[in-house]
Amino acid sequence: MGPALLACAMLALGGCGEQKFKNEARPAAAIDLTGVIQSKGVQVDPATVGAGPVMITISNQTKEPHTVTLSGGSVQETVGPIQPRDTGTIQKTLKPGLYLVKAGSDRAVTREIRVGQITVGKKRGSSSNQLLLP
Repeated sequence: MGPALLACAMLALGGCGEQKFKNEARPAAAIDLTGVIQSKGVQVDPATVGAGPVMITISNQTKEPHTVTLSGGSVQETVGPIQPRDTGTIQKTLKPGLYLVKAGSDRAVTREIRVGQITVGKKRGSSSNQLLLP
């Protein structure tokens, strides 16, 4: 009776968990970009990335506060004003295309700050096989 009971229990347990789940790939991991506002212009590095989530941390290295705007395609995201020697962050998922990073000021300036650019290419791959992700 022991082996027969064990066999029945194994068959019963084998039927548990029959529900099927689709094994979908995780989205691409976010890429950290750094930006700097200087009197000569806005610079973002790296300036070319694949499509997917990005987090842009921008440092204001001028003497005036600036509002930073990321624009391109259907994206229009603003942060700030970022005070001198402080940082601001823009977090967005970007599709392929050209994006502009502009630093604006409430005060009139003698010369506009040159606009930074980010070129976004084809979609980045899944982060399913990357370690140490949440």
